[in-house]
Amino acid sequence: MNIPHLLTKSLLLILLLMPAFSQSLSDAQIKERIIQESIANYSGNCPCPYNSARNGSRCGKRSAYNKPGGYSPKCYASDISTQEVNAWRKRHSAR
Repeated sequence: MNIPHLLTKSLLLILLLMPAFSQSLSDAQIKERIIQESIANYSGNCPCPYNSARNGSRCGKRSAYNKPGGYSPKCYASDISTQEVNAWRKRHSAR
């Protein structure tokens, strides 16, 4: 397991353990959390165009985001709807 992937998963765990904080987060902050969760859930090396491949190069068009079918990660705030933000708030306030 590579270090960036491990750090992302660790950050996700920390974020999931802080549900009371979710009500005070802005929509932009929640979108960033959704993006981080989406990337952490991707098992490969190139979920988003701006991520790095194993050889250190930018993933670009080789990313899952740019390939049709299969896993479709959320990489940008514009990928996330208001409904998804509200659903995230609801899930994290119910804990």
